[in-house]
This record gives sequence, structure tokens and C-alpha cells, in this order.
Amino acid sequence: MQLEQVIDIIKPNKILNYNKKVEIKGISYNSQLTKSADIFVCLQGEYSDGHNWAKMAKDRGAVALLCERELDIELPQLIVDSTRNKIADLSALLYNYPTKNLNLIGVTGTNGKTTVTHLLQKIYEANNEKCALIGTLGYKMSGNDTYHDAKHTTPQAPELQATLSKIVDNGIKNTVMEVSSHALEQNRVGQCHFSGAVLTNLTQDHLDYHITMDNYFDAKSILFKNLKEGDFAIINADDQYTERFLAIIPEKVKVLTYGIKNTADVFASNVQFEPTGVSFDLAVQNKIRRVKLIMNGLFSVYNALAAIATSIASGLDLDIVINVLEQTAGVAGRFEIVNNKPLVIVDYAHTPDGLENVLKTAREITPENGNLVCVFGCGGDRDATKRPKMGAIADKLSDKLIVTSDNPRSEDPQQIISDILTGIQSISPQRVFVEPDRGVAISMIKKIATENDVVLVAGKGHEDYQILKDKTIHFDDREEVKKLYA
Repeated sequence: MQLEQVIDIIKPNKILNYNKKVEIKGISYNSQLTKSADIFVCLQGEYSDGHNWAKMAKDRGAVALLCERELDIELPQLIVDSTRNKIADLSALLYNYPTKNLNLIGVTGTNGKTTVTHLLQKIYEANNEKCALIGTLGYKMSGNDTYHDAKHTTPQAPELQATLSKIVDNGIKNTVMEVSSHALEQNRVGQCHFSGAVLTNLTQDHLDYHITMDNYFDAKSILFKNLKEGDFAIINADDQYTERFLAIIPEKVKVLTYGIKNTADVFASNVQFEPTGVSFDLAVQNKIRRVKLIMNGLFSVYNALAAIATSIASGLDLDIVINVLEQTAGVAGRFEIVNNKPLVIVDYAHTPDGLENVLKTAREITPENGNLVCVFGCGGDRDATKRPKMGAIADKLSDKLIVTSDNPRSEDPQQIISDILTGIQSISPQRVFVEPDRGVAISMIKKIATENDVVLVAGKGHEDYQILKDKTIHFDDREEVKKLYA
């Protein structure tokens, strides 16, 4: 694309060193990854300012700069108020606005995004509709189980638009995407047209970034505020923010609700738990039918209801939808059973609400003569206020606890553990164990748990790494458990 095309779209406040002959072939915001003929975007990051790396970007081949202040560099410079906002416009232009050719459904919420998107992809494909997926586990094309690393739950705008363009080029018409609050706040999904938006729930998380729950809500609400006439919104009727979300959805957007506690368009009742799964009565379209999932937990019922409501709004065959749900075992690292005696479950739960939900589900399948053991920690450099809350939840709902590290990052693991322990009422050495080394903590399961017990290893789920202060190491909870009982 020509520089003048960029100017037409970006509408910069000021232009320096303009050269209409400049042709741009790519976008970069990391100077080390800049290629010849790139436009380099100077992003203000949490720890680094891209303006300080513009000279390196030029040396690596950048032919223009998108920046927020004038730089002493002999390259065309487009000066704007916010490069973070404009990078999405630039990316969509470079890839010719791929979402204009896609039925794009965004799923947002604190918990459940990964499972709901995976369910929807399976449902679309069972309805003979090609569907791609973008989210926490990476992105994958239709009919292909290979994940490609996407770095973030929702990629940065250049990578996102490149991925969406690749999806279109592969002849895929539908895409389901996890949309994080960070992505919405930072406009990574700018210039994406969503045909539908789904809310799973809104509970405490990411307050290290958003500071308040109101800010967190405001970020999530962007996805729904931008819907247009003919689009649809799917809302969890049982969430404490339900009414606030319903109030900001534009007129002439189709709205469907789902729930268990409150009357909804897609409603579940008579929920029953068994070790082999959960079943419920589904009331939808003036009919009631029994649904039996091989996934477990009340959260799985909510995820299934979200997928059903989205499928109805999308005009998909309900019989096929229910058949897919009843045959789906779940998503990697989400209530994943990795050993049978004792029953050891690995789950990604890393928020107070998430931990409470999975522990309640684990309790439902714990034998009367067995104990529920919980192994968990909290991440470093993240919202510290949730640590004692998660400690209190684990203390209340578990019989025995092993408190350990998660991804400590730059923080002292012992300090994180101390924060967790402040939420535990009585630190009895018979039921509360502390071990900062996560590998050692998991190995303790063999001494603490009997064959009749249920063990939940929470926090990392599908992750196969651990982020320490000075390095990132390979670490997979599932592998550790399997080695223990090999």
C-alpha cells in the first residue's frame, strides 16, 4: 500500500518528511522484528516506549513511522494522538478488511471463553459450516486440530488482521474468537466487525490492569456497544452485571439470554451431577428436553447454554447442536481428568470465581469416604487482592490444601503464598501444606491423597511453561501428575 493510502485512513495530526513514493509492505511494532518496507508503529508499552526504538527500526528497513511525537529521524512520520488506537486501522487497511467477508463471533467474559469458542467451532462444523477459532490456545483453521501460537488470548492488531486474512484466504466463512478485556481496551479488535457477541460472566480478574470492576466492565462493554442492526448479543442472565450489559446494547440488535437461576430465553433446570458428567432439562423455543453432557460442573452447563443460545441466534440446527454438546469431552486443561485413583483433575481456574466453581464441581463427585484436595497458587505481577480471596475459597471448599507457586514472574513466590495464607482461617499442619516449588507440591499429592480422594490442581491448566523471575521453564501440571502415577 502507498503512504498516501495510509494517510487517508489514519488522518494524522501532522506529517513530517512526506514522500508519496514510499510503498509499505508490512507493519511492525517490535524493532527487532522489523523488516524491509515496514511502517514502524511506536507503541507506548507498560515497560517500554516504542519511540526509543524507532532508530533501530529504521536501520532494519522501516520506511515510515507512526508515532505520537516528532523524532529526529529522516523518515516519513505520521503524528497521531494514540498509536495504539491507529494501529488497528492501519492493520485492517493492509489486509483489506478481512472481517467484511467473515461471520465473526466474539466471546468475552472472565471465565469460559475458551470452552465456549471450542464448542461453537465444533457446532458450526457439525452443521457443515467451516469455522476457524482464535483464542487462548492459539488459532486453528477449520477441520484442523493444529494450534498456531497467537501469543495473546486476542492477538495484537497486525497479527490478528493477518490471521483473519489467512482464514478468508482458506475459504472459511465463520470464525469464533475469544475477546479479552485487554484487547478491547487497547483496541486490538478495532476495525473488526462482529456479527455476534457473547458474554460468559464478569467476576474479579485483571484488576492489576483495570484497577476497578467498573473499568473492567467498561472494557468488556465495548464489544457489545459496537454491534450494529442485524447483529446479535448473547447475555448470561445470572451474572451480576446482566442489566448493565443489556442497557448498553444498541437498538435493533437481537438479544438472547441464557441462565439457570433466572428465567431466560435458553434455560436449564433440574441440574444433576454424576462422576460421568452433568445433565439438565433444557427449556428453549417452547420445548423441554433432557441434555446429558460428558463434561462436568455447573460452569459446563453455563458454557453449553451460551453455545446453544449463540447457535439459535446463528440459525443452526438445534438437534445437531445438542448432539455435539453431548459428545464433547471438553477442552485441554479445563476440568481435565489426568488420573483415576485418586481422581486428579487439572483446571485453568485462576480467579476467585473460577476456583470456587471448579471446587464445587469437584466436591459433587468426591466420594463420601474421600477428601477433596486442592493444589493451587496465584500468579505474580497480577491483581494481588484476589490472593486472600482464593485462599479463603480453597480453605472453605477443600478438605486439604497444598499452597504453591503459579507463574511468580518478578515477585517472590513466598510473598505471593503469604498473601494467599492471609485468607485461610486456620493453618493446620494436618490440612494446609505449603511448598513454593510447584513440581514438589504436585509430588506431595501421592503422600496426602488416598485412592478415594479427588485432587484439583488449579491455575495453569493447558499451560506447558512456568514464568519465573529470570527465565521461563517447561512445566505442565498434567505431565507432572502422569509422571507421579506412571
